[in-house]
Order: sequence, then C-alpha cells, then structure tokens
Amino acid sequence: MKYFWIQLLLILGSVSMALMFIRTWSQAKNRAWKRIAFSVFVVVNVYAVLRPTDVTWVAQQLGVGRGTDLVLYVMVLAMGFLTLNTFLRFRSLEKKITDLARTVAINEGLRHNDERLGPDAPAAPAAAGADVADADADADSDSVKA
Repeated sequence: MKYFWIQLLLILGSVSMALMFIRTWSQAKNRAWKRIAFSVFVVVNVYAVLRPTDVTWVAQQLGVGRGTDLVLYVMVLAMGFLTLNTFLRFRSLEKKITDLARTVAINEGLRHNDERLGPDAPAAPAAAGADVADADADADSDSVKA
C-alpha cells in the first residue's frame, strides 16, 4: 500500500499509451512486429511496476547491480532504436517528396508549354539523355540535306 499511488499512476500511463496506440493502428499502418513489440513492452512495464523486486533479480542475474540501472540501459537502447527508425522514415519521406516535386514540375512545364505554344506543338522528349541527342542528330541531318 506504500507505493500504491505511484504504481497506479505508472500503470494508468502504460494503459493510456496502449489505448492510444491501439486507436491509431488503422491510421498509422504499423507493421505487425511493431505492434507485438509495443504490446510486450506494455505488459512488461505493468509487470515491472507491480513487481519491482523481480526487475532487480533479473538485473543481478544479468550482472547489472540494480533494477533501475537495467531499466535505464534498456531505455537507452530503445531510444537509439526510435531515433534511427525516425531518421530512416524522414529520409524515405524526403525522397518521396522530392520525386513528387519533380513530377509536378515536369507536368507544370509541359502544361505551360502547351498553353504558350498550343496543343499541336511537338511533345518534349521523355528522357533528357539519348532522345535529345537523337533529335539533335536528326536536325543536323536535315540541315545537311537542305
């Protein structure tokens, strides 16, 4: 009964995180292993709050002095994982945004050319590399013939 209020607060925090995570499952499109890992995290968290002496026993079996030190080490690893995961997600989103911006710019350029030159104007080559070289070679051969 001595630790009832802090245990209640910590368990309510874990349960509220679990409910928020469950509520956003369909929106976040989380992978199955993340769902399983988070569920295990919540269960272990609640167990550790209810039985802190067991965490100390596990820490001593692993060669760590106290249970709080073990929890700290695990949280440092989890924070590193979350940071790496967030970095990789942002990098992927930046690549998608760049590809989208390029596509929009190309489409806007084509639309602008159609407005300026009319829809009957010859279409721009799809790739800037070989097609442009082929067009230049055709233009040179036409000027030689004339």
